[in-house]
Amino acid sequence: MITEIASARAHQHVDEADWTALADELDTYGCALTPQLLTSAECAGIAGLYEQEHLFRTTVDMARHRFGSGQYRYFTHDLPEPVAELRAAFYPHLLSIARDWAERLGRPAPWPGTLQEWLAMCHEAGQDRSAQILLRYEEGDWNALHRDVFGDMLFPLQVVIGLDEQGSDYTGGEFLLVEQRPRAQSRGTATVLQQGHGLIFTTRDRPVRSKRGWSAGAMRHGVSTVRSGRRHALGLVFHDAA
Repeated sequence: MITEIASARAHQHVDEADWTALADELDTYGCALTPQLLTSAECAGIAGLYEQEHLFRTTVDMARHRFGSGQYRYFTHDLPEPVAELRAAFYPHLLSIARDWAERLGRPAPWPGTLQEWLAMCHEAGQDRSAQILLRYEEGDWNALHRDVFGDMLFPLQVVIGLDEQGSDYTGGEFLLVEQRPRAQSRGTATVLQQGHGLIFTTRDRPVRSKRGWSAGAMRHGVSTVRSGRRHALGLVFHDAA
């Protein structure tokens, strides 16, 4: 299990990341890989939470719902400390990017200065279920392209953190991001989710420069087929679900 000291260290790693470079990558690709935030031991501790069923409000079988193949679990609001700390660490940095994107797209920017205030707004609007997620993929599992939109209260960025080592713990299982370009073929990006690193990506769309200024480039994400082994990932979503 990750300790309180390790949680503080992970928070510090988030704060010390080059956020100018990350924002530029998000503008270019719709996703950006962070430096290492967690050690392999800390990753194993979070992945091990999957076996503690009392920590989760529900378990989803992806094949049953035709989301792909594999399984994931939504945490309750009583989040384990590392999950809560990482989510809190990312929010202020992502908030600046979210507000900038909203300005470019001519959209409202309803997100207040603190995560607690924003979540309270979600709950008042009827989105009061935790959306923090721990995913597990076995050999042959995959995740269909989708968006994590759970209602009208939407934060435009989210983070997934790799908890296993690609190439030794599993093979395949790349993170996929596909942009639907207007009047053109879609563009795909595949990213190896390195252990302990976070991948920031767009929830729904991102600003794309056009002849008329800025337009919204629609994007979906998923996971390619895991060819061998087992892959765990932690998903940090900054709005709650209806």
